[in-house]
Amino acid sequence: MITWESFLETFETGSGFWNPLIWITAIIVAFLIIYILRGYGKKEYKENTEQTKVFLSGNPEYEKEQMHIKGSNVYWGFTESLKWVYKTLDKMHTGNVSDYILWFVIIMGILFILVGVI
Repeated sequence: MITWESFLETFETGSGFWNPLIWITAIIVAFLIIYILRGYGKKEYKENTEQTKVFLSGNPEYEKEQMHIKGSNVYWGFTESLKWVYKTLDKMHTGNVSDYILWFVIIMGILFILVGVI
């Protein structure tokens, strides 16, 4: 039978110890520190004003479609230089899960053979 005293005992392991009272105390102290730091925040903050708008380096905010930067624009040089790789992989892409599992098994078999030989 588990008693209250056995629950509060220190449990020692090979790499440390566990004591619920120490952890509960540490969590309470951490929350007190967070609460005190939060109290030092600015008091003049007001919701639903200019303060809550997104800061875009001084640029006015437009519709989401106009503001969104697509990944194809960001990685244009990378994809352009490796276009031949993407075209080759696109030909191999079937969308069938069994094809991907087959490729996985083949590559794992090659890796096991290489590791076994080396």
